[in-house]
This record gives sequence, C-alpha cells and structure tokens, in this order.
Amino acid sequence: MRVWIDLTNSPHVLVMRPVIEALQADGHEVRVTARDFAQTLELLDRFEIDHVAIGSHRGGRLTAKAAGLASRSAALIRFARRFGHPGGARSSPPFDIALGHGSNDISIAAAVLRIPSSTMFDYEWAALQHHLNCRLARAVVVPDAIPPERLYRYGARGKIAAYAGLKEEYYLADFTPDPAALEEAGVSGERPLVIVRTPPDVSLYHRFANEIFDEVLERLRAAQRERGVQVVVLPRTSAQRDRLGALSELTVPAHAVDAQSLVAYADLVISAGGTMNREAVALGTPVLSSFQGTLGALDEQLLAAGRMHRLERGADLDPFLERLGAPNAAVAAAGAAGGDPSDGGEPSGAASGPTPRAEPGPAPVRRDPRVLVDLLLRPIAGGARLPHRM
Repeated sequence: MRVWIDLTNSPHVLVMRPVIEALQADGHEVRVTARDFAQTLELLDRFEIDHVAIGSHRGGRLTAKAAGLASRSAALIRFARRFGHPGGARSSPPFDIALGHGSNDISIAAAVLRIPSSTMFDYEWAALQHHLNCRLARAVVVPDAIPPERLYRYGARGKIAAYAGLKEEYYLADFTPDPAALEEAGVSGERPLVIVRTPPDVSLYHRFANEIFDEVLERLRAAQRERGVQVVVLPRTSAQRDRLGALSELTVPAHAVDAQSLVAYADLVISAGGTMNREAVALGTPVLSSFQGTLGALDEQLLAAGRMHRLERGADLDPFLERLGAPNAAVAAAGAAGGDPSDGGEPSGAASGPTPRAEPGPAPVRRDPRVLVDLLLRPIAGGARLPHRM
C-alpha cells in the first residue's frame, strides 16, 4: 500500500510520527510532504523522517491564506503525479490513501486526484478549515469528547471515527524523557522550571492579541529575578522568537528542542495553544491555559475534571508561582543588580537533584497509536488494519 501524509504545522509531526512508524513496520510505503512553517521541518529532521518540503506559510491575512492554499494544493498535485505512480503508471490514483492532521492542502489535492483521504483534528471550532476538510475527506478522526453534532454542519455526518482520550496519549506512548533536553535548553534540573508556549497568532481561530499572555510574561520575569524560577519560552515563529529574545530573564531556544522532555521535567506549563497543554496533562505536569478563543470540548472536559486550569487574568498565575518556592533574598538581590540568579551557586535550600513538583500529577496514560492508524485507514480498510504488504 502507498500512503501519502502531509504535515503543515509542528504538532502534526508529533501526531503522525508513530503512524508513519507503524505503517512502515507493516511494510507499507509512506511518502511525507511538509510545509515550511514553525518548527515542522526541524522536527522532521529531528525524528529522522524522510520528507519533501513543499511551500511555506503565507501569513495571517485571510487573502494570503487563500492564495497559499491554492498554490500549495497545486504543488501537491504536481508532486503526487510525479512521485506517486510507480513506474510511471497512470491508470490508477497515485496513492492508495492520503492522510493529514488539519491539512487543507492535501484534502484538495487528494480530491482532485481521486485519492481516498482522512483528516484528523481535536479542536472543533476552526470552521473554515473543517468545512473544507470534512466535506472532502472520507473519514474524520477526532477524540470522542467532541459531540458529533458539533461536526455535522461541516459535512462530517457519517464520516466520524472517534478515539478515546487525547491524541497526545497515543503519540507519547513510547516516550521517555531525556535529561539531556535540560542542558540543550540551557536550564538546570535543580531549580523550578516553567515552560511557556506562545499563542498561535497566525491561526484563523486566534486572530487577536493575547493580552493575558503579556501579563504572564511579566510575572514570570519577576519570578525569575526574585525566586530563581527558570522560564523557557517556546516560540512558534521566527517573529515571535525575535520579539521574545529582546526580553531579559527569559530563555528562548534558537531552534526546535525536545519540548516533550522539558514538559515532563517542568514544574508548571503555561500555553496559549492546545497541543502543549494536553501534552502536560498526558505527562502529569500541572498546566495553565491562557487560550482566549472559544473553548473546545477537550478543554471543557479537562477544565471540569481539574486536570487543567485556565488563566482569566495575569494575577491568576500568582498562587501557582508561590507553590514553586518563596522568594530568596540572594536571588532577588542578584536580579535587582542585573545579574544571573544562577551565578555564584544555586539559591539557598536548593536540592542536589531535580526539584520535586509542588503538585505531582497523575500517572501518565499510554494508549496504542495503532488505534489511530486503524481509524485513519478506515476509508480503504473498513476500520480493519491492512495486512503486511508482501
């Protein structure tokens, strides 16, 4: 079987990695295309996933997105026609199935080429994206927390293939945190660590400034100066990285890092998006959401269960920072003098090993990623896993 997978954003690499590995382990041929946006290409290189880079993000304007959709879909069609037919045969579709996680481009290309396709997502209010993908795809793979009736208006009736839990619990099933990630990010395992993810400010469902996020950054900078708290901010775009790099006290990696290990070792995660929030939940790390868009069913469920908390204003962060430790006079003095709190040794009372979390989370949930493979292949396999290719 020949499978085509298109990746358009950083989280899609994480979700599809175990799917790609499972398909390849079963002897199927997998071709991956990817858009140059955020850390998508860097993560593909990090996971050593062969891919062909096609197109780039056109920016946040609706007209630019429309132009990008048209041009990249056309480029994917050309790719499939060139590389999809073994031996140049053109009597059948170039691939047996096309898969994407919210990729509009592959949905259009697959429809033009008459390739069965599946789309996957876990946030139901990205209306423009879903109106396109759900109507063109033959299977819509979503978490069972999303009420099916919320998806019917997108044309998903009769196509929904639901899975239990969080998608993060599937792609983190084989995850073991790597302590080298701390050194790579330039932080220590001996002081409290907060991981921050920036807002998705070029997404159509998040088209406004996130004022709470700015308030959060100011409080975290103060916590760095006064409490010795380490703050690592993971930007989505180069523009965000440039802006954050001008702020003192914050650690802003210059390239893609092992974010999952950082989340696993962190005392607190704050994210304005969705994937990193749910990674923290899946790994048992306390997490605060600063997302200001319409809440999806998964977030509603996690908030109601107390597995995630929402920041309504910057001051809501203060109780969580207090649990990371009281202000230290030496650290505050170093910060006031403009020095690095870590210079001259760790703050008094620091442990010799990693600092324990103030509120340890529940044990991580692990789920079999082959469940996702089965659901994604439903258009051509009737929900049953295809046999190994001879």
